[in-house]
Amino acid sequence: MSITHLLILLVVVVLIFGTKKLRNIGGDLGGAVRDFKKGLDGGEEAPKPTDPNASLRADPPPAGPTQTQNQHDTTEPK
Repeated sequence: MSITHLLILLVVVVLIFGTKKLRNIGGDLGGAVRDFKKGLDGGEEAPKPTDPNASLRADPPPAGPTQTQNQHDTTEPK
């Protein structure tokens, strides 16, 4: 396969997918290869969040039962 064939193939691929889509595919493929190499090296550490303020925006814990709820006394007076 000559260089001319490769250039024609490249032009056809760019026309079909577009440069933006090819850039995204390249970035995704690079990230996958990077993660694969980390896995082979035994890098079992948790992935770091991309947003440093992510832990500050964590959802608050759900509220427990409120103290203002009326509780009915089921015992009969004697």
